Amino acid sequence: MAAVTARYARAFADVVFEQKLDAQKSVIEVRAIEAALAESPALRHAWDNPAVNNPTKFKVLDAIIAAIGGSRITRNFIALLIERRRIRALSEVRAQFEAEVNQRMGIADADVTSARSLGDDEKRALEAQVAKVTGKKIRASYATDKAVLGGSVVKVGSTVYDGSVRGQLERLKQQLIEA
Repeated sequence: MAAVTARYARAFADVVFEQKLDAQKSVIEVRAIEAALAESPALRHAWDNPAVNNPTKFKVLDAIIAAIGGSRITRNFIALLIERRRIRALSEVRAQFEAEVNQRMGIADADVTSARSLGDDEKRALEAQVAKVTGKKIRASYATDKAVLGGSVVKVGSTVYDGSVRGQLERLKQQLIEA
């Protein structure tokens, strides 16, 4: 199923970028539809039920699109998922679409863990440093963990940048063991 969701996500991203739409707005629109689907078992059942005809499903979709101020492109994409009976995979498609948009826009999500809450200046400096290392714009989320002791641990994708005191102590311990 991953290959299928990736194909839909890439195709939607292609259309969004070819039409020069606001990609982040498209992500927000798909998230809103995903939330509506998650909150309403009746909506999930209706959109996934072959006994309900497509025009009826599309009327409901049109009402949701109007309520969120969504674009025609997003409406047509969701309609395609409904028509092809792929609406159950909307969460996976949305996640793949977000990843595709981020990749095309040069954005990387970073999870930052530090021993204490960071101030705005510290956050900006850290994000600038990570952006310099990765070559991408950084969208960071922050958490605190006293076990870090000091410094911070930054995870970007599958890469971990450990600038924590705990990490330094662990590396020092390893060096002493190997010596």
